[in-house]
Amino acid sequence: MSNPSSTGKSVLASDLKITGDIVSKGSVEVMGEVDGSIIADSLVLSHDGAIKGTITAKTVDLRGKLSGKIDSTMLTLRSAAQMTADVTYTTLSIESGAQIEGTFKIKKA
Repeated sequence: MSNPSSTGKSVLASDLKITGDIVSKGSVEVMGEVDGSIIADSLVLSHDGAIKGTITAKTVDLRGKLSGKIDSTMLTLRSAAQMTADVTYTTLSIESGAQIEGTFKIKKA
């Protein structure tokens, strides 16, 4: 009974710290801190947000701090992003000012 139009958006507020794994069929916006893996359709990490762990999502939009791994179809690193990660991607966009360190590997078709 999985209806794609019924998937919602989960927002993790800036005062929230989660230790553990998050799984969502919809989108997740992280304004707080997550220490664990996130599996979602799309992920937005806000300016104030921080993630330490593995992200698996079709689209990832990073503005905050990330340390870990990313597996994404479409990855966007905004100018405020601070990332140390091993990345697997199909499409990559990096804005001027983003601080990035790690390895980048394109997915083979």
